[in-house]
Amino acid sequence: QVQLVESGGGLVQPGGSLRLSCAASGSIFKVDAMGWYRQTPGKERELVADITDGGSANYGDSVKGRFTIFRDNARKTVYLQMNTLKPEDTAGYYCNADVFTAWNRKSEYWGQGTQVTVSS
Repeated sequence: QVQLVESGGGLVQPGGSLRLSCAASGSIFKVDAMGWYRQTPGKERELVADITDGGSANYGDSVKGRFTIFRDNARKTVYLQMNTLKPEDTAGYYCNADVFTAWNRKSEYWGQGTQVTVSS
């Protein structure tokens, strides 16, 4: 069993910053790609950013230049540094990871989500 536990969401004013964290735990052989998605009511979940185990990052167009994804492989943790936040960044943010539970068994996991609200 693998768990992804997110933290760091909350209420912030426009222009402010937040850092999200997501730690993987459980029966883990290796954590492959990790990422962050976000979703608002009535809309599909969209990619915010993802990162390979080697550190190559990919960003959604709406967050490029404002958000940074990075990870600590030893801690099995991925972070999302969010700067210059805008009201349209308001959403539930979900951690995603591809995890090997054995050398030949990989599955996708999701966290429970953390709410980010950008408002004055």
